[in-house]
Amino acid sequence: MVELGRRTALGALGLGGAGLLLPTRSAAALRGGGPARPIHADFADKRGMLLHRQRAPLLETPFEVFDKSVFTPNDRFFVRWHYADIPLDVDAATFRLTIGGAVRQPRALSLPELLRLPRVDVNAVNQCSGNSRALFSPRVPGAQWGNGAMGNARWTGVRLKDVLALAGVAAGARRVRFAGLDRPPEGADWFAKSLAIDHALDGEVMIAFAMNGAALPVLNGFPLRLVVPGWYSTYWIKALDQIEVLAGDDANFWMAKAYRIPTAPGASVVPGAKDFETTPINRMVPRSFFTSHAGDIAARAGAPINLRGIAMGGASGVARVDLSWDGQNWQPATLGRDHGQYSLRAWSAQLTPPAGTHVLRLRCTSTSGQTQSATPVWNPSGYMLNTIETRRVTVA
Repeated sequence: MVELGRRTALGALGLGGAGLLLPTRSAAALRGGGPARPIHADFADKRGMLLHRQRAPLLETPFEVFDKSVFTPNDRFFVRWHYADIPLDVDAATFRLTIGGAVRQPRALSLPELLRLPRVDVNAVNQCSGNSRALFSPRVPGAQWGNGAMGNARWTGVRLKDVLALAGVAAGARRVRFAGLDRPPEGADWFAKSLAIDHALDGEVMIAFAMNGAALPVLNGFPLRLVVPGWYSTYWIKALDQIEVLAGDDANFWMAKAYRIPTAPGASVVPGAKDFETTPINRMVPRSFFTSHAGDIAARAGAPINLRGIAMGGASGVARVDLSWDGQNWQPATLGRDHGQYSLRAWSAQLTPPAGTHVLRLRCTSTSGQTQSATPVWNPSGYMLNTIETRRVTVA
């Protein structure tokens, strides 16, 4: 049973029962039919989510959640699975994480063995490659996410490099490939992703067993998931149970064919383009959002507008957030607490616009110097949207 497995894991993880959210609906509910997309839906371990697809689950975080905290509650955290056969029942007592391939000693680690390693924490954004795909113009196929296919959490786990050290990486290893407990339909490729060996051993990549102080929800990868700070969530393998060290390149479909972006600047090409060089998607880019106002803003002449929102630096921290009425002159917003370079960061500003109708622009600049652009992003997969956010403001 899921509940028994989760409770067993909680004891092993030293988390106790506090904060544990057990499924509010049976696992069978995940396999059933139902409306294609109700406005909000309660799902296993989740409440009030935007439902894009029930099998395999695609659940979006309503954007008003991001106005409450820079950390996304576990029960409102977005969900994205590729295949319908996902692990709904995991026995923590018999679970094993296998490590094989180009290693000196293949291993099959139990959760207690894994948890003997030093624990680490990181605050990091987990964002779908296709977050905001519904905003692409011309429209592209795929899940029509709004801006809520992302979440920010405090992840607790162990360093990947410490886990690999238990097996001993062989000389000449090139990449490390990861897969989980989800199963592909007949004839489809196993969902697997890989990282260059240097990245896998850099000490930042981790195997998480908890988020925001509680065990991972079933739909977010219980009992283990990979955390790759600063990279898109396609690499954050859920229900991780297989690690394979590769002596050569990775020809697996999900690296060689899928989740690839144009090598052109900003991963952007002319709409309709087909023949262009590609590379696997990887590092995230800066983004910023309004959370205080979902749409157009109406204000009285001479009265200030109180604005607030969130920003991310992508693969580095948030250096600044700026606003502009004309796209030429920018003024800085006030940044909230810095929770680390991979975390969301709050911003706020108070502006008094002149009478008339204006377009208020918002952009983030990262600590590496990347800045959001006003030029629309387009690629046929609908990946990496980070165009400057705008709001129409009418002052009378």
